[in-house]
Amino acid sequence: MPLHSNLTQYAEVAPGQQQFDLQNSKMLRVSLQYGPVEAVSGAMVAYQGNVTFENKGSGGLGKLMKKVATGEGASLMHISGDGEVFLAESAHQVQVMYLENDTISINGKNVLAFSSSISWDIQRISGGAAAMLAGGLFNMTLTGTGYVAVHTDGDPVMLDVASAPTFGDPQAVVLWTSGVQMNVKTDTTGGLKSLARGGSGETFQLAFSGQGHVLVQPSEGPKIVTAG
Repeated sequence: MPLHSNLTQYAEVAPGQQQFDLQNSKMLRVSLQYGPVEAVSGAMVAYQGNVTFENKGSGGLGKLMKKVATGEGASLMHISGDGEVFLAESAHQVQVMYLENDTISINGKNVLAFSSSISWDIQRISGGAAAMLAGGLFNMTLTGTGYVAVHTDGDPVMLDVASAPTFGDPQAVVLWTSGVQMNVKTDTTGGLKSLARGGSGETFQLAFSGQGHVLVQPSEGPKIVTAG
């Protein structure tokens, strides 16, 4: 019996020609015929075919200890089998990229999925004592060849670091590519006053230089409302 509804505009699109495809701007479709993937636990919203989900946790004892100590990283599930899996996170926008023997440094909160051919770890990033105060001393690194999908709260912007001095809010910066150096810039003009007021969110900025790109989302995360 045919379905007469405007819902048909959301029907599954034809099988893709690559491992990661966008079903729409907020949903990732993974074709397992191209190999298994690692995805953030809880990101699966639907699947078709014979698919196996295996909880990988934090990726071993060493990575678990790093995650506990830093708050960075993600609990992952290994997805394999024969079929297609649909992934999403809080109706955020999904961005897909392909790494070719390359490395990116990414905020673990923004990871959605990546090819199993890519290795990951939690690493200390530069910035010294100021970075520690900014809460941005550690990041998740993805290295190798394969697909990576991240989710962003809104449509992001990709900034070319080499074109101009580039700065970003620690909570809004999603990732940066290899060749980019990061340091923490302290707001020396209003920093102490900002801290005295409980923090304005602009006391520290991430400063980028080198050759490469930085992805920034139009959100600093959920606002914390305090009783006045």
